[in-house]
Amino acid sequence: MKKLVLAAAFAAAATTAANAGGMAAPVMEAPVVVQETSASSAGGFIVPLILLALVAAAVAR
Repeated sequence: MKKLVLAAAFAAAATTAANAGGMAAPVMEAPVVVQETSASSAGGFIVPLILLALVAAAVAR
């Protein structure tokens, strides 16, 4: 009978130790949002094209 009581006490102690922290709310991190910028290739050649047109107009006068 002592072994049965000892085994029950050990099982109860082991179960209590496993749940010592209690039920805590899970910590959820905010998702990381990666936003890609759309690279416009129009800005790379429109400005020099406008400058070339202005120079050509100035030379033509």
